Amino acid sequence: MLNVNENYLKLKGSYLFSEIAKRVARYKESHPEANLVRLGIGDVTRPLTSSIIESLHASIEEMAREDTFKGYAPDLGYSFLREKIAKSVYARLGCKIHADEIFVSDGAKSDLGNLSEIFSEQCKVAITDPVYPVYVDSNVMAGRAGKFNEEIAQWDNLTYLPCTEDNNFVPQLPKDDIDIIYICSPNNPTGTALKLDELQTIVNYAIAHHSLIIFDAAYEAYISDKGIPHSIYECKDARACAIEVRSFSKNAGFTGLRLGYTVIPKELTDASGNSIHAVWARRHSTKYNGAPYLVQRAGETVLSSRGQDEVRNLVSYYMENAKVIRDGLQKCGYTVYGGKNAPYIWLKVPHGQTSWDFFDTLLVNAQVVGTPGLGFGPSGEGYLRLTAFSTHNNTQEALRRISVM
Repeated sequence: MLNVNENYLKLKGSYLFSEIAKRVARYKESHPEANLVRLGIGDVTRPLTSSIIESLHASIEEMAREDTFKGYAPDLGYSFLREKIAKSVYARLGCKIHADEIFVSDGAKSDLGNLSEIFSEQCKVAITDPVYPVYVDSNVMAGRAGKFNEEIAQWDNLTYLPCTEDNNFVPQLPKDDIDIIYICSPNNPTGTALKLDELQTIVNYAIAHHSLIIFDAAYEAYISDKGIPHSIYECKDARACAIEVRSFSKNAGFTGLRLGYTVIPKELTDASGNSIHAVWARRHSTKYNGAPYLVQRAGETVLSSRGQDEVRNLVSYYMENAKVIRDGLQKCGYTVYGGKNAPYIWLKVPHGQTSWDFFDTLLVNAQVVGTPGLGFGPSGEGYLRLTAFSTHNNTQEALRRISVM
């Protein structure tokens, strides 16, 4: 008898950003004259840089010649990119990561969603809250979530680690043993970031409780403050307890090219001594045929000296927007967080409104699109996320509209 996996049926409604798109489309249908400023979805707006364009053109020329044509990529990714990552990213940070511990993919979202499937359904999972919804949804799909508790907006079998203004957005670790802990720093959506000692505390917990940390470092390029780690492997003993996932999307504008990678140290094992590196390699080779050659060459270019200069310019552009949003909202009397080491601003909505209420308020009264905090988890209620990934003109216009709302 044909039946859909019941775990997938537990996911009620649409994915957060699909739901936002539907609501915005309905508004546009009834207000066709509306000129919306979109500060909701975290998609970049700056064009690809000149070095990346040159790299793509050169790779296309290679693909057009019989003697240099490339087909399927190697399972882990091309060695030129993996070796460049090991040297230019990790060695520069003083982290001992080898090229054959790096798995190249089509983006951090795919890897974050797919990692959950290689672990047992019985694994106990802890997720910082609020957080990127892929972490939660992928574990629901993997059968670890139990039932959804409507009253508290939580899945019964998942452990939520609240990150709020009351604890300075630093998760309090559970007393019970947890098998897998998801950490995102700098954080999406709050825009806050963990200091080295705060992240080390989580690593120490993982070592003591035989836990695995899945660390999302997609926004590390936006860190400007000293004392905030760019990689979890800057922490002592992290190789023994952590997987790190990274992306080229937000630092180099690859949202339309798709490229990322996951680092799995070879000493990582499960409770029975099975190599997590080997299991992921087997899964990767079976279900993935590799990111395109020209995209991997472009990724190599991003890590060059010229490419890194261009990345710094892109990051600076978006962080100028973040400052405009943060300063502008504060002048309007709002309480805001983030926007200093991340391209997201976490806005506390006016008293008496829910996050979806304020989403509607902004949409109707200012024609500005944000992202309601509840979509990121129960601790997101009462907040709204705004992204700095827009143009300077649109960002300034959005703040002008909000200021007179």
